[in-house]
Amino acid sequence: MFYSGFDALFSILFPLVFLFVLGMILFTVVGNLRTWSKNNASPRLTVPATVVAKRMNVSRYHTSTSATTYYVTFQVESGDRMELEVGGSDYGMLVEGDTGKLSFQGTRYLGFERKDG
Repeated sequence: MFYSGFDALFSILFPLVFLFVLGMILFTVVGNLRTWSKNNASPRLTVPATVVAKRMNVSRYHTSTSATTYYVTFQVESGDRMELEVGGSDYGMLVEGDTGKLSFQGTRYLGFERKDG
């Protein structure tokens, strides 16, 4: 019968798909924990920097909702650039060309104090 073949296929594929999805979830959680731990072990630094670029990433979901992630690229005195995720209010306040003091810890943005003038 057709159903017995379908049942056999389902009984093989369902556990494989389940294990794949579970593996992806665990991979993501472990990666996030590793980044969090590395950031916590990093020193808090405050360095002179310039805002050189801004971008945002909008993720849309099937339920007609979305989430926006904001990023700002800073250039430090050595010429190195780093892109950090920032909150929406900080993103709105920063303008390309702003100079000041960037505070960060690993890949975690802590703040930016704009230099007057």
